[in-house]
Amino acid sequence: QVQLVESGGGLVQAGGSLRLSCLASGRTFSSDWMAWFRQAPGEEREFVSTINGNGGSTYYADSVKGRFTISRDNAKNSLYLQMNSLKREDTAVYYCAALAAGSQRSPRAWRLWGQGTQVTVSS
Repeated sequence: QVQLVESGGGLVQAGGSLRLSCLASGRTFSSDWMAWFRQAPGEEREFVSTINGNGGSTYYADSVKGRFTISRDNAKNSLYLQMNSLKREDTAVYYCAALAAGSQRSPRAWRLWGQGTQVTVSS
């Protein structure tokens, strides 16, 4: 069974940091783009960041650029999101995604999703 499992979420004060992880199983994704999305209560799921198979190309939403860093370790079949200088507006459930046609900012382009991990930033 192919699946993605996120971890690393939690409660953090504004200005703090968290590192999210996404462990893939059932197949390797070393040739595939992967991405992070997030969804706040009452909001649509939104793009956060995406990375290509070898990690050489990355893209970020303007709202997180300069604060978040996406990376991957293909030997561990894992995707990461380092989040620094967190703000209250970063509070959301964060999802890992895989299997899209290239770099896609629309959640509808992605076929495989994890269950999500909650990130809550307090003031």
